[in-house]
Amino acid sequence: MVKVLVLDRDADRARGIEAVIHFLEHEPVVVSRAEMLATIGQQTGYALGLITDDPSEARTSAWLAALGQTLPNLPVFLLRPCGVRAPNGGALAGNVLGTLGYPLRQQELSAALRQALSHNAQQGDSAQRAALAALPRLVGESTAMQRVRQLIGQVAGSDATVLILGESGTGKEIVARQIHAQSNRRDQPFVPINCGAIPTELLESELFGHEKGAFTGAVSSRRGRFELAQGGSLFLDEIGDMSLHMQVKLLRVLQERTYERVGGNKTHQADVRVIAATHRDLEVQIAQDAFREDLFYRLNVFPIEVPALRQRIADLPVLAEELIRRIEAEGRGVVRLTAQALSVLSQYGWPGNVRELANLIERLAILRPYGEAGVADLPEKILEHARHAAAEQQAAGAQSAADHSALGSADALSRIVVPDDGIDLKEWLTDMEIRFIRQALDLTDGVVARAAKLLRLRRTTLVEKLRKYGIQREGMDVS
Repeated sequence: MVKVLVLDRDADRARGIEAVIHFLEHEPVVVSRAEMLATIGQQTGYALGLITDDPSEARTSAWLAALGQTLPNLPVFLLRPCGVRAPNGGALAGNVLGTLGYPLRQQELSAALRQALSHNAQQGDSAQRAALAALPRLVGESTAMQRVRQLIGQVAGSDATVLILGESGTGKEIVARQIHAQSNRRDQPFVPINCGAIPTELLESELFGHEKGAFTGAVSSRRGRFELAQGGSLFLDEIGDMSLHMQVKLLRVLQERTYERVGGNKTHQADVRVIAATHRDLEVQIAQDAFREDLFYRLNVFPIEVPALRQRIADLPVLAEELIRRIEAEGRGVVRLTAQALSVLSQYGWPGNVRELANLIERLAILRPYGEAGVADLPEKILEHARHAAAEQQAAGAQSAADHSALGSADALSRIVVPDDGIDLKEWLTDMEIRFIRQALDLTDGVVARAAKLLRLRRTTLVEKLRKYGIQREGMDVS
């Protein structure tokens, strides 16, 4: 069933049109005065508008102008008495798709509805593409991110409640906005609220609104987020930080789809798609009596888990490029990262996830505006992490090399003893490292990548060692 808007000043004629629409099991909404369209424009779900175009009244232009102010994208058919031609020769303007004869026939109206629905679908696709283009993108081709995009596509078309899980800074709000932009509610508001950032005593008013005089300081009535999101999507970020008192009130709204403003007794309908997000483990909170189990099951209809950056580190180069593109588009400068810098960043744990990476990119754009940022420009904590990781890899590589039959044997090492006059251990280890590197290069005909694999090292780590010790071979690529 769809809604059909009928614009006609003649009540008897409008009743005849209504009868045909009802027979086809659709819902007619009749408007007899242009000023009524202001209220109609706040509603949703209209598939088609029908305007009676009686040349003796010459009101069609006024109807179209009023409709263009309230429902500018609504496809329209003009109803003309059978056999009567339009005074302008039949030219169509705006969203007018065609004309129908009156008295209205069921077959003609069915065909007009099919044409209107096709028009709406095309318009919706264009609006969806424009909305998605304006949103921050979910960047990355890792298996985890492909899975997230797949889940978004599956749930967006429904009104199911979505619970987005993931650490802070992983981009949970971007996922929520993508769900909204791909849904049938994309033309209606997307209203976010951070439940953890608002004091408990104010959160109820923020969600449901309040009436004048409801509490000290309420000098006027105020709409809440549910009311602002009517027809669209409400994003409840950090739902795990909501108090038990507010959880009870939210559960009632999700169950009944109604609510009252604070200090009021009028019931409001909640035509809202709820998307919630949290970085907390709600099942652990349930066990600790910090979160209601019944609310959890109401929210957890369709869970989507957003991976941490360290779990999709292969996406880091394209993520960095996307963040650079964003600050460049916003006129906040531009910067490029060297391959060595990206290699170091790929070894970092990123506790702050994508948000931490975005902050770093912005910092580097200030340090090296329109230039290239290298390893020396990175924060000390990232460099320290990289040094620690390199040391662990070196130790593991040395152990593996010592165990490898092609590079030595345990029997040979067991025969090495400390001389009576002592030994410079650091120098001896350096000599051994150089010897192993040279032997690995000999065994692999100078192919650095294969030598690194033989030594259980990253290629970038081996390249740094080759430069450090000045080891060169003809035709060897150490870039």
